[in-house]
Amino acid sequence: MTALFREIRAACAEVVERARFVRLDPAPLEALALALAAERAAPPAYDPTTHHRGTQASTLAYVLTLDAINFGSGWFPRLRKRAGRSGYYAIAMGLKDRFDDEGAWHAAELAELGGAEVARVLGQDAADPEVAELMDLYARALNQLGELLLSRFGGRFEALVDEAAGSAEQLVAVLACMPFYRDVARYDGATPGFCVPFYKRAQITAADLALAFDATGPGRFDDLDQLTAFADNLVPHVLRMEGALRFDPQLEARIEAGALLPAGSPEEVEIRAAGLHAVERLVDACARAGMPTTARELDFALWHRGQRPEMKARPRHRTRCVWY
Repeated sequence: MTALFREIRAACAEVVERARFVRLDPAPLEALALALAAERAAPPAYDPTTHHRGTQASTLAYVLTLDAINFGSGWFPRLRKRAGRSGYYAIAMGLKDRFDDEGAWHAAELAELGGAEVARVLGQDAADPEVAELMDLYARALNQLGELLLSRFGGRFEALVDEAAGSAEQLVAVLACMPFYRDVARYDGATPGFCVPFYKRAQITAADLALAFDATGPGRFDDLDQLTAFADNLVPHVLRMEGALRFDPQLEARIEAGALLPAGSPEEVEIRAAGLHAVERLVDACARAGMPTTARELDFALWHRGQRPEMKARPRHRTRCVWY
């Protein structure tokens, strides 16, 4: 296992060991593993009805552009959504329409985008101050992508991926040159505090490229099976609903009331770390049940469980940040 992915797993395990607000419940975790093993969910697939698929160049540009703005779940209740679709799909499908109709933004265009134009493309109401706040963050994220492409890669999306040389770990390092990809939290829930790397969006970019290109060409990464779960707010929510994660009653009440959790707070870091570590435990339990799998594959299965009505009926934790 590469050093970075080992470090992510070790740090999250340490958070779970010290946690005060979130704990794993082994019995429901084992039961969930048996259910997942029995279901044997279909492997993830790239869906061209919700994501742009064109030439290799335009598809590559789409995935990198989408994952640059693949965050904002803390604002999603404010977004205009398409019928029956989540906030993520509002962004993915709005961007798909832009790519289908007008093509990709060039690097120089990305570097100059403003929030009002991003809101127009994504079909969002920039007159809503909270929505405008997110659109401005999206614009900054796209500016960073454009600036990186211009300064290091001659404006070429292909050159950015080539720099990774078939390594998901190296792709994470390349993307982490941009501030909005430096997803490392400080956990001060116990003394002494320490840093917890997640790199959710950088990791999911490798996974999404692999899906888009069937793990060939720009989607070939030799260490894809070493990716961790993608630490966000949906997978921990599914694990909580399944009983595999138990939250402090006061924390649970805050979440149920719709209160925002501050990014980097002990509670928020514990939720993300516990979700990631629980998936590691599920990988082991599924193997024992006769279904070898990876954290990436289980994350996908749990994320899709999160689309079920019973999961959507209960609030998940919301945090306004650029990490997820």
